[in-house]
Amino acid sequence: MTVETLRWANGRLEMVDQRTLPAVFEYIAYDSAASVAEGIRGMVVRGAPAIGVAAAYGVALEALRLRGESKADFKAGLEAGFKVLAASRPTAVNLFWALERMRQVCSSMVGQNNFAVAERLLAEAREVFEEDIRVNRAMGGYGAELLSDGARVLTHCNAGALATAGHGTALGVIRSAVEAGKKISVISDETRPFLQGARLTAWEMVQENIPVTLITDNMSGYMMSRGEVDAVVVGTDRVAGNGDVANKIGTYMVAVLARRHGIPFYVACPLSTIDMSIASGADIPIEERASDEVTGFRECQWAAKGVQVRNPAFDITPAELVTALITEKGIVHQPNRESIGSLFSG
Repeated sequence: MTVETLRWANGRLEMVDQRTLPAVFEYIAYDSAASVAEGIRGMVVRGAPAIGVAAAYGVALEALRLRGESKADFKAGLEAGFKVLAASRPTAVNLFWALERMRQVCSSMVGQNNFAVAERLLAEAREVFEEDIRVNRAMGGYGAELLSDGARVLTHCNAGALATAGHGTALGVIRSAVEAGKKISVISDETRPFLQGARLTAWEMVQENIPVTLITDNMSGYMMSRGEVDAVVVGTDRVAGNGDVANKIGTYMVAVLARRHGIPFYVACPLSTIDMSIASGADIPIEERASDEVTGFRECQWAAKGVQVRNPAFDITPAELVTALITEKGIVHQPNRESIGSLFSG
């Protein structure tokens, strides 16, 4: 994927506005923690790894913006920046992982002047960016081995380059399999209500000439029953210590259908998305978003005015439905607390 989802240019963070794709491709520039937080909250950038990278840059931007202030004002302003970024979205654990990483950098720079701290934070944000691409490449290599030549792979939501710093998690597995010479075709469900599958996943695959078929969310069971799906690969916003997976709403239904039809259900999952402090999926906070995402899209309103709406952005897929987690350290089959914990030892 040659498109840069996030990029540093002229002292600012630029991010592709994913709300307008595929009709309009444009970057929006950000120069503070508050503006980056608004970009995360408003879905300019989405996908757990990309949110984490954006948050890291948000901290760096705030430090650069405040570096000419007194030490006390610099510290207070930076703390406010951490807080506004942490409040932007609750489910994607990469956000909090990245912020904690930036906090550790701040702690290591106690006594240094503001300019030195700001430059060090910017260097760390750049490393978070580069590390994400390396991790995605490693996951892609492991995951590609799970897909047979000719596999028809169903994916849900967008876990591609647009959801990361580059290459992607779920789509990174597909890209790596194609790079290895395998003929892979993608079935992309549209992913209501924000249509990430229709607008983003399908667009990414078309850009790279990887065969892709778009279906509505309620067609996947039909496709599986006819033997037209060989594997499911999805990303994730947070994995609990026991292997329960939080991902875009609708993932649970796909996993249940995959189990019913004997189709492997794989989750591409960087270690930064695993939250060992969470015992199970029941403890993962689920974001509820605005009703207008369900009642219409952009200027088109299709639901009756005054109708009550529920709009949870994520659901939980129990670990028992997950065939394997694909990580940068290898494949974890039938994930549980012990097997996941071993990823962090040594």
